[in-house]
Amino acid sequence: MASEDDEEKAGGTAEGQPETADAQPAVDPQIAAAVAAAEAAGPQSGGSVRIDSWIWAVRLVKTRSMGATACKGGHVRVNGQNVKPSHSLRIGDEVRLRQENRERIVIVKRLIRKRVGAPVAIQCYVDNSPPPPPREAVAPAGIRDRGTGRPTKRDRRELERLRGLMGGGAERPRGR
Repeated sequence: MASEDDEEKAGGTAEGQPETADAQPAVDPQIAAAVAAAEAAGPQSGGSVRIDSWIWAVRLVKTRSMGATACKGGHVRVNGQNVKPSHSLRIGDEVRLRQENRERIVIVKRLIRKRVGAPVAIQCYVDNSPPPPPREAVAPAGIRDRGTGRPTKRDRRELERLRGLMGGGAERPRGR
């Protein structure tokens, strides 16, 4: 007679029936421990977290100050409204974050205050963002054919215009 542990390892339940697709997938014990630590560090039931802190904790921005700057610049919207960095976030809120030609749309599942690893951070929100544009669609500006020699003044100005360095027709100050 096999023990319950042997049956569970064989892919069945304690009753000897195979597991169904409804059962939750096995979670890595390290990730489960990290999730438990993040929940312990989070607010009490019914609590809230600052938006700049949350978007930093779930790794949508690199630093908390970048999160605060994005909020001040109007790049963060919660439930359709621009917010200040001190805005209180609650479970179920929709957060829209505009970054580098892309908009991230996430729905808050779990509130955390401390920064966690990427596998744990993904479990704190539902990502409804559109897929990023393919890298081939963005043409690299300023790549010259090999062996064409040094760029002329005209070539240099065209490259700067393509890269956007001149800023819409503004002229550079002349220095001698």
